[in-house]
Amino acid sequence: MMRRSPQEKKQLSYAKDRRNAYGENDKASRKNLPRKRARVHRANRHRAHQDLLAATGLVDTETSDVAELRLRGRRPKEFRKQPDLSLGEYLRRKSRAR
Repeated sequence: MMRRSPQEKKQLSYAKDRRNAYGENDKASRKNLPRKRARVHRANRHRAHQDLLAATGLVDTETSDVAELRLRGRRPKEFRKQPDLSLGEYLRRKSRAR
């Protein structure tokens, strides 16, 4: 194992440590991230259900083909997590705000 000087340790800490700069309580993400992910999945299921409602009733190949094209043609919504800021960037922003 390589020994690091205190300055190297500080630089690594600034690069690797992360801080929540979103503006909400850091504990809130435990509830909000799954909630946001569920909302996106729910919206995708709702949109698919709405597209398939058009194909209900009597069997008609044209209507079912249109509904299937509409269902497959739309790109589903996505959920992407935003990474927290590195400690160095967080401190730079905080010092600029002063």
